[in-house]
Amino acid sequence: MKPLKVILSGGGTGGHIFPAIAIANEIKKLVPHVEILFVGALGKMEMEKVPNAGYNIVGVPIAGIQRKFTLSNLKLPFLILRSLMKTKKIIKEFKPDVVIGTGGYASGPLLRAAVNNGIPALLQEQNSYAGITNKLLSKKAAKICVAYEGMEKFFPKDKILLTGNPVRQDIHDTKHKKNEGLEFFKLSPNKKVILVIGGSLGARTINEAIGKSLESLVDNNIQLIWQTGKTYYQTALQQAQPYVNNAIYPLEFIARMDLAYAAADIVISRAGASSVSELCNIGMPCILVPSPNVSEDHQTKNAMALVNKNAALLVKDSEAHNTLAETAVSLLNNTAQQVALTNNISQLAFHNSANVIALEVLKLANYQF
Repeated sequence: MKPLKVILSGGGTGGHIFPAIAIANEIKKLVPHVEILFVGALGKMEMEKVPNAGYNIVGVPIAGIQRKFTLSNLKLPFLILRSLMKTKKIIKEFKPDVVIGTGGYASGPLLRAAVNNGIPALLQEQNSYAGITNKLLSKKAAKICVAYEGMEKFFPKDKILLTGNPVRQDIHDTKHKKNEGLEFFKLSPNKKVILVIGGSLGARTINEAIGKSLESLVDNNIQLIWQTGKTYYQTALQQAQPYVNNAIYPLEFIARMDLAYAAADIVISRAGASSVSELCNIGMPCILVPSPNVSEDHQTKNAMALVNKNAALLVKDSEAHNTLAETAVSLLNNTAQQVALTNNISQLAFHNSANVIALEVLKLANYQF
């Protein structure tokens, strides 16, 4: 039997990359000898994260359109053309049985080249408001896996499969790792812990709100695991310096997210699709601060899907400087509210998303076990 060959493409942010890696891992679990290749955008974080996960990746010179007029927008047609030529060559040389797109710039040219060559394509849309790349590709895709109900307003209904979002494999069963997490981050078991995650690239508003509130958090005997992202990291280190003995830990990036979740009592997070899915799977009481800088305000829509079911709290980005820390302290002091949020968010979880999607991929590839 000839080996199964799969190409995945998704990137720009962790919200596109980690689901793609989770799907790849599940395919490899089902078909150990599968040949997997990733295609990403040159200069974007997938070019680092994918090799770290053990997969080969090829970069293409694609970029997104800037909302404001810039000279880089003038180069975009040439970048698209070069990317289409390169992805066409990748398809011809690798000869995949199926391709998977999880969103991001590079998935557009890749999936277009694939379907033009008669190769079936599967889309995975993480958000409650579909991204532009996936909307453009949906007419030619064979199957579209979604995380929210009501996505037929964006995609052909007969192609949609409700699967939830794949999450990183290492975040399952975090509740059994509480002591390990506290020890890993050098935290006291006698004080409450807030985990702050602004997304893989950080979140300026959340960082600024936390930075100005450190004294208040310390005064309330609160410990902090604080993922800042690269841009804010040095500022956060300076802000945390006076509290070096109070378990305030800024980190540019958290590699052991499983232990961070395990150690935390509550989470403050952006409302990107992957973050929301992880919080549902873990069952964490959380405060969501949707980014206003995303297309169609889709993070607010993601957050409201939880808030409307009393499964999360929401603080608007514009109000975070004044109310975020106060809301966090209040939640930490309200055990009944934490229990209610935990119970409700847990009911929204899809626990086998990567497996369900991987099986659909194998169907499209006509792979027989």
